[in-house]
Amino acid sequence: MAASDITALIHAATAARDRAYAVYSNHPVGAALLADDGQIYAGCNVENAAYPLGNCAEPAAIAAMVLAGGRNIAHLVVAGPGQVACTPCGGCRQRIHEFGAPDTRITMCDVDGNIVLETTLGDVLPHAFGGANVTGTKTYD
Repeated sequence: MAASDITALIHAATAARDRAYAVYSNHPVGAALLADDGQIYAGCNVENAAYPLGNCAEPAAIAAMVLAGGRNIAHLVVAGPGQVACTPCGGCRQRIHEFGAPDTRITMCDVDGNIVLETTLGDVLPHAFGGANVTGTKTYD
């Protein structure tokens, strides 16, 4: 990935974070993903007074990708509000897995857009449950 691509992803994630609706937690999060079609899709968290009804930033970006016809995540950037990595929650990791691969890159940025952690989906969600588990079509070593 070119430096300009990661810069564009970081910009899209931080811009999405700035539009988040985080009135209850005061923890705005933005996410941006680069899809296999070369497009960038972004999303932000949207809270609700009934907490389980809120949405995280990562599935919002995934939904934007799917709506546009994209199906595979090449790289995901998450921008949180603090100085530490805002890693995807467990549910988001599972959602990312649906459209990613073990080597899908995940980058976390701080409030200023500085990279604080880079990893892969396989590292944050080892032995993931996916479509092959449902269909029983994949054999494991």
